Amino acid sequence: MKNYFGCIFIFLLAGLTTNAQGLLNTSETNFTHQDTLRGSITKERAWWDLKYYHLDIKVNSTEKTITGSNTISYTVLSENNKMQIDLQEPMQIYKVTQNGKEQKFVRNGNAFFIELSTFQKVGETKEIVISFGGKPKEAVKPPWDGGITWKKDKNGKDFIASSCQGLGASVWWPNKDHMYDEVEGMTISVNVPKNLTDVSNGRLINAKELKDGTKTYTWIVKNPINNYGVNINIGDYTTFSEKYKGEKGDLDCIYYVLKENLVKAKKQFKDVPKMLKVFEHWFGPYPFYEDSYKLVEVPYLGMEHQSCVTYGNGYTNGYLGSDLSGTGWGLKFDFIIVHESGHEWFANNITYKDIADMWIHESFTCYSESLFLEYYYGKDAGAEYVRGIRKNIENDKPIIGHYNVNSEGSGDMYYKGSNMLHTLRQLVNDDVKWRNILRGLNSTFYHQTVTTKQIEDYLSQQTGMDLNPFFNQYLRDTRIPTLEYTFKENILKYRWINSVSGFEMPVKVIINGTEVSLNPTSDWTDLDSPFKIEKVEVDKNFYVLSKNID
Repeated sequence: MKNYFGCIFIFLLAGLTTNAQGLLNTSETNFTHQDTLRGSITKERAWWDLKYYHLDIKVNSTEKTITGSNTISYTVLSENNKMQIDLQEPMQIYKVTQNGKEQKFVRNGNAFFIELSTFQKVGETKEIVISFGGKPKEAVKPPWDGGITWKKDKNGKDFIASSCQGLGASVWWPNKDHMYDEVEGMTISVNVPKNLTDVSNGRLINAKELKDGTKTYTWIVKNPINNYGVNINIGDYTTFSEKYKGEKGDLDCIYYVLKENLVKAKKQFKDVPKMLKVFEHWFGPYPFYEDSYKLVEVPYLGMEHQSCVTYGNGYTNGYLGSDLSGTGWGLKFDFIIVHESGHEWFANNITYKDIADMWIHESFTCYSESLFLEYYYGKDAGAEYVRGIRKNIENDKPIIGHYNVNSEGSGDMYYKGSNMLHTLRQLVNDDVKWRNILRGLNSTFYHQTVTTKQIEDYLSQQTGMDLNPFFNQYLRDTRIPTLEYTFKENILKYRWINSVSGFEMPVKVIINGTEVSLNPTSDWTDLDSPFKIEKVEVDKNFYVLSKNID
């Protein structure tokens, strides 16, 4: 979850331009060595495979510090003894040990390179312990410009939370901060003042009160988890829960809210079981039954932290009370509950390997909002909503970003990406098949990190269409394909313009009130109608333009 209507993306990229065809042009960029260290699979990352983290920290709100350790378990894939661990300035690594022995390390900006003194034998599972601390970057405008949010609630008690997609989890704790390698499980131990509660990912297994007036909360995550999905949420919480009877049995749904908001939360959070019913229908079983589903109030808008979705939408429908589509349908649901929870399927279950492919998270999840509406209010409602959000599309940059430098693409990955998928659904023209495709994505790529090519290939295979030009048009080009046409008497001439090479997408048009399927190319094609043509309209569910040149 990075950008909504009216919000600004922060790009690492300077001078992104497109060429004459609207395709991505990488000739004018200003990436740094730090961008490469952050965004690429360096040789110091490639030789070892993450197995487990135990993040054990103390949060001090008075000093705004986080201190502690991260124990990292890994399997050796190839011989090497130089390991990259990421931790962003001004945070510091104090000590690294393996088998009780201190290891040498050097810092290069936000990357630490550890010289391991023991032989790293292929196939063995090893462990290092990293001691660290400092004042992590304070969030400026979370979650877009993230870090740690240090706030107070209405009663003057600490209200603290993390948010760090794009920026990276290494802004507050040391880890292998690249999305391609997810840890297989995790323990999170967070020490806070005893009058506060920490809520993190997975299930709470212990809350131990200590003699110094603090309390340590320990959470266990049993499923693979990406780094930015790991979170801490600290406040004067009260809790309530329910069981959702889902496709894989009972799902524990646990809610943490500030005490003064309990009554409002019990009413507003009724959208949760409604959301789960819709998304299990369209996408398949909730991917993290073992870890539960939690919705946690935070002092910022919200984020898709795995099994620990955060919420700050003011206990109101829409997006902070507004309808992003302008149709009225956006006020029928709580945007943050639906959108951020949708990321449990597209972001946390299916996760991009490189943030350049962030559309995999955001396009499908933005589209899920219309599926929610369709399920409860009918197909026309969902379609009207997704068409309505087109007003937010800018077509400023390609949706796919630059690879290997931690660079995301255009914010159009939300609204344009959603309309791209809605258009693809028109091409499939079979709602049962479309649902099976969406569910198949989540089963085929269950708990995996993926690339755009994998998703494109899967969709081409399942639809039986060559979708390469389709995705080139919508993901890698900034132009809206335009059906140019002219008609006289009973002859309609038509072709695609503003399109990439090979773009031959079928499109539905309404001629004199009757639906007709066309197969345009970049060359003029004639349609000989049995009656005089008086009016031609393109089916509005296709994200295209039309131009009558008469």
